Amino acid sequence: MPSTAAKPAPLPPPPSKRRSIGDRFGDFWERITEGMEIDQLWSQFKEEAKFGYRLYSKDLPAHAAEAGRKQRFLAAASGFFWAVMNKLSPAKRLLLLVSVIFLIMPGFRVEGGNGTSLNGDALHVWGGIGLLLLLLMEIADRITMKRDLEIAREIQTWLVPERAPDVPGLEIAFFNRPANTVAGDYYDVFAREANSGGAGKYLIAVADVAGKSLPAALLMATFQASLKTQSSSSCDLANLASCVNRYACEHSRNGQRFTTAVIAEFDPATRSLEYVNAGHNSPLLLRRSGELVRLEVGGLPFGIMREATHASARLALEPGDTLLIFTDGLVEAVNERGEEYEEERTIAQLRTAPPAESATAMLGALTADLQRFTGMARQHDDITCVLIRCTQ
Repeated sequence: MPSTAAKPAPLPPPPSKRRSIGDRFGDFWERITEGMEIDQLWSQFKEEAKFGYRLYSKDLPAHAAEAGRKQRFLAAASGFFWAVMNKLSPAKRLLLLVSVIFLIMPGFRVEGGNGTSLNGDALHVWGGIGLLLLLLMEIADRITMKRDLEIAREIQTWLVPERAPDVPGLEIAFFNRPANTVAGDYYDVFAREANSGGAGKYLIAVADVAGKSLPAALLMATFQASLKTQSSSSCDLANLASCVNRYACEHSRNGQRFTTAVIAEFDPATRSLEYVNAGHNSPLLLRRSGELVRLEVGGLPFGIMREATHASARLALEPGDTLLIFTDGLVEAVNERGEEYEEERTIAQLRTAPPAESATAMLGALTADLQRFTGMARQHDDITCVLIRCTQ
């Protein structure tokens, strides 16, 4: 006959396995904040609030500043209301409007004929639910858009090199940090094809498409395709720039979407560098002797004038020389006080490098100094740098 003795109760988990409420809250807080400190969270909130204000303030009426105080407030409130409304779909506009009306209605009570009643508190609850529903719908849209942008970012990384190629006589390092998920900056170093008349030569390019985010990224892709295609033809650098410019003019919306760029061709056999500066920030060539040379010869940005001509210049690189090609996002990066990093600080940072420093170490020191300068300030433009050191 089987035993009917009661089975012993399971033993409680060891004390070390139990997690206190404090531990669970700590994990929750870590997940919410991603490890950021309070001052970092506050700085991020301020920057995002400023960004939101700038976004909506563009739609505020310009005549509001000329009216009286009361009229200014009413005009600003009305402008802000429509600035928000115009950025929502009609269905979401209606949901927002009804929810806000429910929230601001005063308390009251209405008795129905069948004994039901509706009071103001219930409307406040429904108003809050409506706003929460609107928030969730907007988050869903943002997640979808973010996923699409991440895919676009992945595709964009295929258009630029992951690491610098081996170029005889040069050390090359890249740095790229987009302001948004996708960028309008382009950089590349690649060998010209033998049938282009550039056998043994390397093309170096840095470009900055006007604008930011997806529109600029799409134009960056067209610029990359144009440069790759035209560089395979048998033409010199000045003619290559003209061909790229004509192609850019066909996709620039009458000059509204222009591209600044520096295109250079390096010949390892002679250590000569020929370049064209198409309206770009002047690259900085720091000679080993301490002399600073700005590469300024060129012409208009690509995409403004179809028949524009671009001059080229040639110079020789000597062992120990350092060339920095960058986009304006570097020198125009701002800190929390609104101060710009500026070219002078960039030059000073280049001068601090030891003579035998590698290109990778020099660029790492420059970007580390940039990070210390900007701190938690919001990045407003893409930052791209190509640093080249002549080794022999």
